[in-house]
Amino acid sequence: MTVAGRPTYSVTKWYKVGKNGVAMFRGATRVTLDAKGRLAIPSRYRERLASRAEGKLVATVDRDQCLLIYPLPEWEEIERKLDRLPALKNRVRQLQRLMLGYATELEMDGQGRVLLSRELRDFAGLDKQAMLVGQGKKFELWDEERWKARLDEWLSTGDHDGEALPAELESLSL
Repeated sequence: MTVAGRPTYSVTKWYKVGKNGVAMFRGATRVTLDAKGRLAIPSRYRERLASRAEGKLVATVDRDQCLLIYPLPEWEEIERKLDRLPALKNRVRQLQRLMLGYATELEMDGQGRVLLSRELRDFAGLDKQAMLVGQGKKFELWDEERWKARLDEWLSTGDHDGEALPAELESLSL
């Protein structure tokens, strides 16, 4: 159902998918893209995506050369925030060009698949084998080999990269 051209979302459905209606996506899953570039969303996420966003997603690019995949309601919030940023700043415009410029609406079909455009697949170097990584409110989709290389890089860097721990993380106890 839509109101003033925008989809409406049931508060009851939001409650079912997580605290405060936020679907949390966790875990790293090896996935395969078919010859047409379709990604089968793992079954454990399908109900949450159907409830939260009626199977509607948005994929865009990330500077790490992976794709970001958001449920539509989450993307709409990101889009509003990006749109409000001062467009006269070069770095802001670069980010807007990437994230908004590549943003592509996706819809899950009856088998829980989404079709990724050639442009998105090319940007992320996606061919057949990929990793779908839950990041709370969104997914990252990586070429499997690139994911392994970056994971090795991150693990080997450890605390020796010279970058100070951000203040937001200093009090986090894991």
